[in-house]
Amino acid sequence: MIVVGGGVVGLTTAVVLAESGRRVRVWARETGGRTTSAVAGALWWPYRIEPEALVGEWSLASLVVYEALAARPGETGVRLVEGVHDGLRLDGLGAWAAEVPGLAETREGLAARLPLIDMPVHLEWLRARLERAGGTVEERVVTALGEVPAPVVVNCTGLGARSLVPDPAVRPVRGQLVVVENPGITTWYTSDEVAGGASAYFFPQPGGLLLGGTAEEDAWSPEPDPEIAAGIVARCAAVRPEIAGARVLAHRVGLRPYRSAVRLEHELRPDGGVLIHNYGHGGAGVTVAWGCAREAAGLVDTGPAA
Repeated sequence: MIVVGGGVVGLTTAVVLAESGRRVRVWARETGGRTTSAVAGALWWPYRIEPEALVGEWSLASLVVYEALAARPGETGVRLVEGVHDGLRLDGLGAWAAEVPGLAETREGLAARLPLIDMPVHLEWLRARLERAGGTVEERVVTALGEVPAPVVVNCTGLGARSLVPDPAVRPVRGQLVVVENPGITTWYTSDEVAGGASAYFFPQPGGLLLGGTAEEDAWSPEPDPEIAAGIVARCAAVRPEIAGARVLAHRVGLRPYRSAVRLEHELRPDGGVLIHNYGHGGAGVTVAWGCAREAAGLVDTGPAA
């Protein structure tokens, strides 16, 4: 069995499959810090992902896993951190929100203690867990899913699915981040998006304070834009003024693989093999990774869901 894609969705899916007794190889064009997943701010929260009813189930299943992993933050990269979603209210969310422990309305918005994940550490931990279960990760460029030599292929290629399937319904939503020296901020913060997908958020990570953000639909450029970066810093400093003088450590760009609905389904290949699709997670790949991985593993045995 070969899982194509080495981001958080691909590695998590491979772990679930390998720990169920299957022999799993991961083929990935890029691994570790070179993946889109490594750029993510990685706060657990359903964001730019559909359909809502299924997303809630996948997210809550993943939340349980991350809460357990937070007991070993140095090893797994997962911590539980307090913060506020400014401007959000419970009545604007789906039924899943009632199942999030401690999620409460305040004068500012919704306060919660949620998983915040240091992605470079977490990706390495996932890879090590996969290898302990007998799986392997290989850097391989795949140009066509039909050419992958395995009776079962699991497609976790994210934005790559646009050309590999091909599926033009997968579109990039560009996100730009600025990493600054943390001036002492220990809580996370997010605000609602305004015109053009601009917002303010900051996440305290071990390597610095991650500032965001943007959500530019159909934007493909991987290069940081200095003007956008300045706007990000200004919006975050309007919330916490001490951010204005923080030294900039890095600029990052990631292309979120958005689709009108996550594609999680079973397909029979012309050669009789099985193709499982698990892509299109938008800005919530981390948030739904474990729930989607378990459903994808189930599809290997049960076949089409519809």
